[in-house]
Amino acid sequence: MGALLSGIYKNNITPWRRVVSSELRWLNAYPDSVRWDAPLPQRSVDALLAEAVAAYAERPALDFLGSKLSYAELDQLIQRAACGLQRLGVGPGVHVGLYLPNCPHYFISFFAVLRAGGTVVNYSPLDAERTLAHKIEDSQTDIMVTLDLAAFYPKMAALLTSSRLRALVVGQLTEFNTAVEPAVAAQLGPSAEVTYGTDCQRFTALLDNHGELKAHPLDDPKTVLAVLQYTGGTTGLPKGAMLTHGNISSSCAQLREILASYLQPGQERVLAVLPPFHIYALMINMVFSLHLGAEIYLHPRFDAETVLREIDRNRITTFPGVPTMFIGLLAHPLTAELDLTSLKMCNSGGAPLPLDVQQRYQQVAGCALREGWGMTETTTTGTFTPKDAEPHPGSCGLPVPGCRIRILPLDGSDRELAPGERGEVCISGPNITAGYWKRADASAEAMTADGFLRTGDVGYMDADGWVYIVDRTKDMILCSGYNVYPRVIEEAIYEHPAVEEVSVIGIDDPYRGQAPKAFIKLKAGAEAFDFATLQAFLESRLGKHERLAAMEIREALPKTPVGKLSKKELVDEERQRSQACA
Repeated sequence: MGALLSGIYKNNITPWRRVVSSELRWLNAYPDSVRWDAPLPQRSVDALLAEAVAAYAERPALDFLGSKLSYAELDQLIQRAACGLQRLGVGPGVHVGLYLPNCPHYFISFFAVLRAGGTVVNYSPLDAERTLAHKIEDSQTDIMVTLDLAAFYPKMAALLTSSRLRALVVGQLTEFNTAVEPAVAAQLGPSAEVTYGTDCQRFTALLDNHGELKAHPLDDPKTVLAVLQYTGGTTGLPKGAMLTHGNISSSCAQLREILASYLQPGQERVLAVLPPFHIYALMINMVFSLHLGAEIYLHPRFDAETVLREIDRNRITTFPGVPTMFIGLLAHPLTAELDLTSLKMCNSGGAPLPLDVQQRYQQVAGCALREGWGMTETTTTGTFTPKDAEPHPGSCGLPVPGCRIRILPLDGSDRELAPGERGEVCISGPNITAGYWKRADASAEAMTADGFLRTGDVGYMDADGWVYIVDRTKDMILCSGYNVYPRVIEEAIYEHPAVEEVSVIGIDDPYRGQAPKAFIKLKAGAEAFDFATLQAFLESRLGKHERLAAMEIREALPKTPVGKLSKKELVDEERQRSQACA
């Protein structure tokens, strides 16, 4: 560790088993195979792909429902798409949106935008139209890449005429597999009629060139923006976390270091079902897996039977997922019938993993299900669980290489708390966001004076450096790995003419982990409505991930002494109700 740790070690026994000061106490628990001071080079994201293309040109990179693209073929498509984007005006400072499911179009477009010199802005198909419109204006997105599916194209066609968007690029799933499985088509829905013209072109037209590209070398990967990744806010308006090329490349290096004992370059087969607009999937399933030279099996949606048969048939070695996916697999009878022994690593992220699920999955699948913690602002990596570590129930692991974690008091002071004391989890490292797009105020509020990100998560670190997340300071619900902000739901419910007051909290959900429940007070004289009526009212106002699980109409809602709506009593009531039913 060189000068960085000089004076920290208190004796001269074997590295990683030395007694260290409390500042880096997690080093005592680090496995011999992982270096906390590993090199974490910050470079262009495209350079990560270029290394894999040079080493594994003829190896399959993508398998899209049985149709394969080699690394060389993928690179050629990216080159041509980048040229096509430059012809549309993409270059430094130009932001291109990706409104896509898990498909080859996403992989090609992502790297093509960066190769053309632009910046990627990710858009979630789960978002309501008003949220999409806000992100387009806020991020200054000029061009949007999407599909001709009815679930995608119509929203973007409408926004083309009502927002700053000036061009659409529209692909078809059959462009990379002429025999798309009927089951997948049924999941994603039918195609829409597309109006092509000067402001809307086919994805194939983007590729109709010889790849004559104007190169845009990066001045400084640490500062050049690669991705705007939107994350929700308690004000109801999502804000864009700025992820630089350096953030992404250093996060990739962290993943490579902690997974080196599991995975071999050029030999892995990764099953990718997570949506690529989510930072977890973007990094694990795409950037890291491509850099590793893996063969990535793409599925646009998660289906338990399809996943199990894919693992069995194609000897999948790696399956990253979220807790709801592993719960779904455990509930499926094929889990016990098919051969899952090819799995070397399964990782759960996006939401806390129930210990029971972790233990049962290892018994049934024969593969350890590991957990880590991270967030959009940490470019997905924050903590990890070493391969052969003894179980630490409730812990999300140790700080990843190059990162420091401190637990600070919830009052905003900077006095580091002692082991076991609960406070706000704060983290620093080369993978931490450069800040929030056009939100200097939010950026300053999120950082400590010495450069640690205030995550909004409440937790503690034990004496050996294991981190435990126990609560959140932010008003947020984690639904199936997605951040859901009650304020957004409340504002939508307030649009109902009968509603006077509303409080939304998260309640336990056996499948989603948490789900939103609304407590509503009606206006005097207003006619009461049922849950189905409210759901219909909110359908166009909320994203699919934000939909309510329950509703309760009350004569009055709890308030603080100064008259502010209080959720504490509602949370306590639901907790007691849940315990009584257990």
